[in-house]
Amino acid sequence: MIQKYINFDSIFDFWDSMKIAQLIVILFTTLSIQAQGSISGNFFPPEEFKWLIAYELTPGGENYVADTAVKNGSFTIEMPVTAPAGMYRLVYAVPQDEFYIDVIYDKKEHVKFNFNLEEGLTITNSVENKWYTEYFAKITEAQDRLMEYYESGNSAEQDYNNLIHELRDIQKSYEEKYVETIAHQFIKSNRSYLPTEYESLAAFLKHKKEHHFEYLDLQNHILQASNFLTDKISNYVFSALPPDIKSKEQLAEEVNKNVKSVTELIKETPKGFQIKTLHQLWKIASVKSMPVVEDYIFSNYLKELAIANGNQKMVDEIETASRLRIGAKSPEIFWEVNGKKHTLSTLEQAENYLLIFWSSTCSHCLNELPLLHKELKKFNTVKVVAVGLEDDETNWKKVSATLPNFNHAISLGKWESDYAHTFNIQKTPTYFILDSEKRFVANPETDREVIESLEN
Repeated sequence: MIQKYINFDSIFDFWDSMKIAQLIVILFTTLSIQAQGSISGNFFPPEEFKWLIAYELTPGGENYVADTAVKNGSFTIEMPVTAPAGMYRLVYAVPQDEFYIDVIYDKKEHVKFNFNLEEGLTITNSVENKWYTEYFAKITEAQDRLMEYYESGNSAEQDYNNLIHELRDIQKSYEEKYVETIAHQFIKSNRSYLPTEYESLAAFLKHKKEHHFEYLDLQNHILQASNFLTDKISNYVFSALPPDIKSKEQLAEEVNKNVKSVTELIKETPKGFQIKTLHQLWKIASVKSMPVVEDYIFSNYLKELAIANGNQKMVDEIETASRLRIGAKSPEIFWEVNGKKHTLSTLEQAENYLLIFWSSTCSHCLNELPLLHKELKKFNTVKVVAVGLEDDETNWKKVSATLPNFNHAISLGKWESDYAHTFNIQKTPTYFILDSEKRFVANPETDREVIESLEN
């Protein structure tokens, strides 16, 4: 009889191997589940789109996630396992803060959409994003109809009640249906004031302002990361205003009051979110040509926060933009003629002044300036200061001598020179037109635009 011996060590090794194999299977299964999500889409017209960059939106800005080529108008991004659920920005052109699509990514869905330059965005395969876009389309349309009611002078109480009832039904329906989704966080926070009975437009706007922040979850990081809260805050700052404002000064004063109010409300939010919000308010004030508001935001809140957060670049950009904005007085410029010093501030009186930043080694300058020199002879009320951004004086002396009607200054160091930094010169030639008080009134792109501006 052959005796069989049982090798227990081999059995244990076998079971250990099985456990390891099972763990590996479980691990890869878990990873595959986590990595299921993707974002894909189709762009029209396809020839207009070449590349796409995906960013995770955070309360303080954007984190790069992935990028991909857009081939024949189509793309797919397999989202990394580490990409958290939230809002994502898909940038398809520059500047990046203008050409983008924001979508919700919940780590489970395959987000698909079509984007047409003329017709906009259509979600084709994402419940989260469909709910989100559908809700905001419906509620915005209903809110617009309520404002049209007020503006039309309609006084029919039943029409009014129907509009309020519709708004209340839309809000309630979407809040109840989509609980425990990312979209629900936006829907719930978008709830707004609705009167229980008819009230005048003045009363409605007053109460709407009082309740503006009642439902907003300012501490929600997903909301902070998107444009939702910053847009809500911006709308309050620039729109929640008394109806009887009669001057620019009064308008600026009321807007600044609103700025002060919102800074108190967001002071416990992440510093990055505060900076993002205040920067957006500053940019809106800049677009609206409200320098008093720009300076109030920057000097009282944004500058200190940005510096403390290590964002000196933002501070420098804002200070440059403020220094060169329309209506600001031009920085000083110095030059010498036969050993005598001259300055822009003491240059003889004129209706307009033209500042030209050029270089004697710039082909565009050598083409444009002689033509402009000739054309400007027709304008007796315009004084010209041409600043050469140069590496040395040799060629500049020769070329500037052919433009005798200009006052010539030189700034050695070219792009790194003091004047290049002071006037934020990115290309040559660069033109600035000043009024009689030497304040900026225009920044023409070409010599032709210079003449057109002066003629008008």
